[in-house]
Amino acid sequence: MAKRGIQEINAGSMADIAFLLLIFWLTTTTMDVDKGLQRRLPPMPETENQTDIKINQRNIIVVKINANDRLMAGGEALDVSQLKDKIIEFITNPTNDEKLPEKEMKDIEGFGQYPVSKGLVSLQNDRGTSYDSYIKVQNEIVRAFNEIRDDFAMSKFNKKYAMLDETQQKIVRDAIPQSISEAEPKDVGKRK
Repeated sequence: MAKRGIQEINAGSMADIAFLLLIFWLTTTTMDVDKGLQRRLPPMPETENQTDIKINQRNIIVVKINANDRLMAGGEALDVSQLKDKIIEFITNPTNDEKLPEKEMKDIEGFGQYPVSKGLVSLQNDRGTSYDSYIKVQNEIVRAFNEIRDDFAMSKFNKKYAMLDETQQKIVRDAIPQSISEAEPKDVGKRK
């Protein structure tokens, strides 16, 4: 009697199955995406010999977030939902209050003379501040500037800022500069 040879398994279909499983896994799996702030950095100064500029204290509102995620703006405790209105009042200074920022008449190209606020928002946080609180505060500050720009654009061009052409947007940016300063985080308190 003759010995039979060992039967081989057809592996061609196994490769097809493995390929289909790989494609399925790649299309259905979600990857963690790092969150971050999408900000455009301010342009470099035109002169390299520019020295530190002295800023009048009345032109600065300090926004602080402590390790317990509590918010202080302009020396008073606030909820994050109140921050936008506080920043809008500070930057616009509608009543020309002597405790709020000064306004300087500037010649804006393509528009003319306009009183531009010298207001600056200084954001400071503790190293123990949660990322979520930091992002919420950042968003409220930017939202305040966006609302001021939208109001200006509506009053001058009858359109929101996002709907303006590039020339008009530049006029709005020059009239309402987004002045935000962020300090290095500090170890002020421990999270409890």
